[in-house]
Amino acid sequence: MSTIAVVPGSFDPVTLGHLDVIGRAAGIFDEVHVLVVHNPDKSALLPIAQRVSLIQQAIVDGGLPGNIIVTSWSVGLLVDYCVEVGAKVLVKGIRSQVDVAYETPMAIVNRNLSGVETVFLLPDPGHAHVSSSLVRQVAGLGGDVSPYVPPVVAEFLQSPR
Repeated sequence: MSTIAVVPGSFDPVTLGHLDVIGRAAGIFDEVHVLVVHNPDKSALLPIAQRVSLIQQAIVDGGLPGNIIVTSWSVGLLVDYCVEVGAKVLVKGIRSQVDVAYETPMAIVNRNLSGVETVFLLPDPGHAHVSSSLVRQVAGLGGDVSPYVPPVVAEFLQSPR
């Protein structure tokens, strides 16, 4: 029996830290679904379809394993998607104590609602300070985001739209 894990996030945009967590999850679980979700608490820079496309390209360019599926979900709860695809695990990257405090209640509720467990992965220390919000701010002010995002994302963000 294979174990399916879901790595959810807004990925607006995907960062090298996200790819680190996704790649490590792909080495632990048989199948990993990278699930782009809408976060109503955030103002999105990129449309969901664009985020999916950029993640798919970054995974190919980065040579990540072939057991990764990138998709999106906008109907119902995150755990509804997990139940639909047979996932038993959610994988969340944790950068700081703030992330732990934010993610822990959601992990408990998700487990209570569906039996889906949450696994926290710590980032590579070189990426622990990077967030999509920070990347959006730097890019919006014309700064170089290439140290923080995959090349395909840096190129996209720095191109005129």
